[in-house]
Amino acid sequence: MPPGLTTAEAAERLERYGPNDPTQLKARSLLAEALSLFSNPLVLILLVASGVAASVGEIVNATIIAVIVLLSAAINFWQTYRSRRAIDRLREQVGLTASVLRDGLWTELPRREIVPGDVIRVKGGDLVPADARLVEARFLNVQQASLTGESLPVEKSVTGPGEPLTPESPGAIFLGTSVVSGTATAVALATGRATVFGGIAARLVGRPVETEFERGLRGFGLLIMRVVVLLVLVVFLASAVLHHGWLDSLLFALALAVGLTPEFLPMITTVTLAQAAIHLSRERVIVKHLSAIQNLGSIDVLCSDKTGTLTSGEMSLDQRLDPFGRPAEAPFLYGYVNSLLETGIESPLDKAILAREQPSVVSVFHKLAEIPFDFERRRISIVVSKEGERLLIVKGAPESVLPLCSRLLADAAEQPMDDAARSRCTQTYHEKSESGLRVLAVALRNVPEKLSYSPDEETDLTLIGFLTFLDPPLEDAAETLEKLRRDGVRLMVLTGDNQRVAGHVCAEVGLDTEQMMLGEEIDRETDPALGALAEQTDVFARVSPAQKTRILMVLRRRGHVVGFLGDGINDAPSLHAADVGISVSQATEAAKDAADVILLERSLSVLHDGILEGRRAFGNVLKYLLMGTSSNFGNMLSMAVASIVLPFLPMLPGQILLNNFLYDLAQITIPSDNVDPSFMRKPRRWDISLVRNFMVGIGPVSSIFDFLTFGALLFWLHTSEPQFHTGWFVESLATQTLVLFIIRTAGNPLRSRPSTPLIATVLAIVTIGLLLPVSPLATMLGFARLSPAFYAFLTAVTAVYLLSVEVAKGFLLRRFLR
Repeated sequence: MPPGLTTAEAAERLERYGPNDPTQLKARSLLAEALSLFSNPLVLILLVASGVAASVGEIVNATIIAVIVLLSAAINFWQTYRSRRAIDRLREQVGLTASVLRDGLWTELPRREIVPGDVIRVKGGDLVPADARLVEARFLNVQQASLTGESLPVEKSVTGPGEPLTPESPGAIFLGTSVVSGTATAVALATGRATVFGGIAARLVGRPVETEFERGLRGFGLLIMRVVVLLVLVVFLASAVLHHGWLDSLLFALALAVGLTPEFLPMITTVTLAQAAIHLSRERVIVKHLSAIQNLGSIDVLCSDKTGTLTSGEMSLDQRLDPFGRPAEAPFLYGYVNSLLETGIESPLDKAILAREQPSVVSVFHKLAEIPFDFERRRISIVVSKEGERLLIVKGAPESVLPLCSRLLADAAEQPMDDAARSRCTQTYHEKSESGLRVLAVALRNVPEKLSYSPDEETDLTLIGFLTFLDPPLEDAAETLEKLRRDGVRLMVLTGDNQRVAGHVCAEVGLDTEQMMLGEEIDRETDPALGALAEQTDVFARVSPAQKTRILMVLRRRGHVVGFLGDGINDAPSLHAADVGISVSQATEAAKDAADVILLERSLSVLHDGILEGRRAFGNVLKYLLMGTSSNFGNMLSMAVASIVLPFLPMLPGQILLNNFLYDLAQITIPSDNVDPSFMRKPRRWDISLVRNFMVGIGPVSSIFDFLTFGALLFWLHTSEPQFHTGWFVESLATQTLVLFIIRTAGNPLRSRPSTPLIATVLAIVTIGLLLPVSPLATMLGFARLSPAFYAFLTAVTAVYLLSVEVAKGFLLRRFLR
């Protein structure tokens, strides 16, 4: 075997060949990330316009505009960067690894660090980490469907060094494939994009499929942009044509556009989802993709196997029975040999068998070949030699093994499997299954000497007997299912177990087993019919991986948001097909790679917490959207009208930007806010009509109170132009900031407590707005002192405004929260 690489050699090759990632996209530098914040055309135009203003002598205004734009960008960048770094650290916890020979020692390294020349080791359940040539192989079978489309595993073995490196080569294994059974050592020849899979991925890679969350954000962005373009054009043309200079009108219109643009939305979204991900990690849930958090909260159907979800998954061997249900040791002996010598993915049943004391005669069995388990046959076979004879030992589901048997072993003698005997054998495992026990059948036959063996050898078997296993329901399973139902999530069990075991366990935890469907029934239904049946069926038994995927797809087509919890190598297609793929840290690498969410503890209650956290995150993002399209929109609409009817600009461009900056700053702690329990009681979906209705319903309410303020400033208080600017600045900032306490909850704001950080930032911003007119910065910012009468008016108008929004909010949210 080759000696492998040293750490220094590997580091040099990693620098030369790059990370072992077939879809690697070059990471943007910090500078590029920072500059991307200025890619908003409105911001660029505003900076250019402020430069023009400085060139014609408007130094103070130009400086104020530039400083506020840069401050906004700096806060946006820091918050986003910090959140993304936290997420990267979480992803590293569940990153794929490979067994590599470095410095003469076998060690687990991140798959990204594999380089050409590395010696790697793989076993059943592993993803192959690179294109490699085999140097050692034992009973190796590899699933290459991702490269060749061939659904059946391919046998691999060591060949000569001159063989071409193609998927058809028996002496080579490839990145993107998975090991079904066996073990192997190989030398990596190609990594990353230089692999066969990398060439395919490079042609196919593109923008990932848009999630519901991303679609909602894009719809919101288009809505705001249409409003911005229309409003800004009208304001600029009207203001310039009527009575204001073109530069002042341009700066005013652009400042208005920035005020309407939710420039903090990406940051608020990232921070909200990142904080949710960090909170979930403390609950032992790792999220690989941020958008999956909101999708997690939208789940209304959760599909899973029962083992390890409704039950502990910790199997224990219960009984060893002959074909007629009497105690016998022979089934355990041959079952033990089969489990000990198989090299596929070790199942909980194998672990339960091997946990018992090893029979003394096991040493006389020597492995010759292996026919791997697959979900069509539902059995695994090992060919062994024993004292000069060759035996095929078959272990699997009774309904898949029993039809292959022509004889049985009872009372230490072989007997023919006639109809009466077959009926007694069938009754034996049926009775055990109906009591909730898992059952495996064990059979064998003599086979001739051959170079290789196939499933065709599994015939004319002698049934040795059955092994039964205990896997009782979890004590809190029924309670957790009730909590999921209460919160609008329906659990659907998709299991490969037979209907008797599945029915017993599922009935014990309160699932409806009256309309249970079997895999063979699924194949007879059309997709529309299956979708309708799936909405009424809680338990599917004897289903294959392909049938699981089909069930998920028909549910999604009927408008459900579907989560799938899987951990097997054959669960990867279903994990990809679900809206949210969920796996566990102990799962196969193929399952973990396909999943969006990894549970460090396989528990429905942990997953339930994750679903609620997803709803909490969505609720806080929605608050920012509703704020941006209600009071803020109303204030900007008021400014647009005022700029046309007043003989002077209602607020200076720099004051508009400062107002918007402080307003955004008040909302920076929204990600930490509490969310009403009533909001989290059911899955929430994007509803752009709600956002639009808020804009149309709440915005004009804000404008009405702005116009009242105009009238008070002009006709009651008889303010000067700087006092008008100041009065409206203070009133608009106070009303549009304090209204957050109203809009943040669908219920009574006096009963729904905001988070402490949110209270602190909102009150701090209102205080800053009140103090600015009397601060040393007042003159530079264009502010003037206001009379006590104005502050009395401000108190009254703010209170009435908040009450009015509370009434309007009730009408707008009633349909959404039903």
